[in-house]
Amino acid sequence: MRITASAPTRIDLAGGTIDIWPVYLFHPGAQTLNIAISLRAHAHIETRSDEDVALVSEDTSRRVVLPSGPALRDDKTLPLLGRLAHHFDARGATLTTRGESPAGAGIAGSSALNIAVCGALNAWTGRALSPEALLEVAKDIEAQVITVPTGLQDYRPALYGGIAAVELGPGSVRRVALDVDPAELEARLILCYTGEPRNSGTNNWDITKRHIDGDAHVFDCFERIRDTAAAMREALAAGHWDRVAEQLSVEWANRKRLAPGVTTSAIDDLIARAQAAGAQAAKVCGAGGGGCLVAMAPPGRRAEVRNALAAGGARLLDFTVETDGLRLG
Repeated sequence: MRITASAPTRIDLAGGTIDIWPVYLFHPGAQTLNIAISLRAHAHIETRSDEDVALVSEDTSRRVVLPSGPALRDDKTLPLLGRLAHHFDARGATLTTRGESPAGAGIAGSSALNIAVCGALNAWTGRALSPEALLEVAKDIEAQVITVPTGLQDYRPALYGGIAAVELGPGSVRRVALDVDPAELEARLILCYTGEPRNSGTNNWDITKRHIDGDAHVFDCFERIRDTAAAMREALAAGHWDRVAEQLSVEWANRKRLAPGVTTSAIDDLIARAQAAGAQAAKVCGAGGGGCLVAMAPPGRRAEVRNALAAGGARLLDFTVETDGLRLG
């Protein structure tokens, strides 16, 4: 028996970090905007001749074979895979994973991998969990592994694909598909890897703690992040691309105010290069501190911006907007 699964990564346009519980509860109208993209995470499961579970990460060249039970749950070699396999009570299986995005890219590669693995294990074990139940498993187990709260937006582009808002409120987290032409958006965006990986769990948790501790500056930053996401959503719905770019620039300005490590000299240099070549706006994906950079430019200037980023040492990442989420085969 063989099960294959894949899930897309994402570009976050606005509203990131406000999606961590309980931050969004203090900012009525909180939402995030994201785009699923074609850089996918993959998982496949094959039958073994015994009852053990083999975990294989092609990206990290790690492999471990363990019996089912506590040893699988508590192993530190591939802790996310082990805990997921234990949760689904997988037996007699080899679980292999790989990702198409760079490590620490800030485009939710770990969440996409998590959803792909959950989807594969759900099919393998015949659990028949609903998409929302699958999402809850992915969220909770990732929090156990990284030992800090996870954001709520990243599992949804991986699960459902498309261009969407995630509306956040008391007792309700709702994904709303946005009526945006994917080709129009693709024609204006450039994605590159800065060469500096990042650790989203640590950065976001530090900001979350400061918010909970009553830091007025952080609270104000999140108020601005919320308002920027609302303004960008309106601009996207109207197809006003100059206003979308303007709000992307405002989002980056607000995000840099959250913490000193959100940007770096290397990131600042790449953004300056992109803007000199014709980019209207640029921001780091995810919490910042490294990873991927997304720039927005008029279609006629996109090639110059790509060349400028490559000349600055960035690795260009080609992608399309992904209308499909989790795929099983």
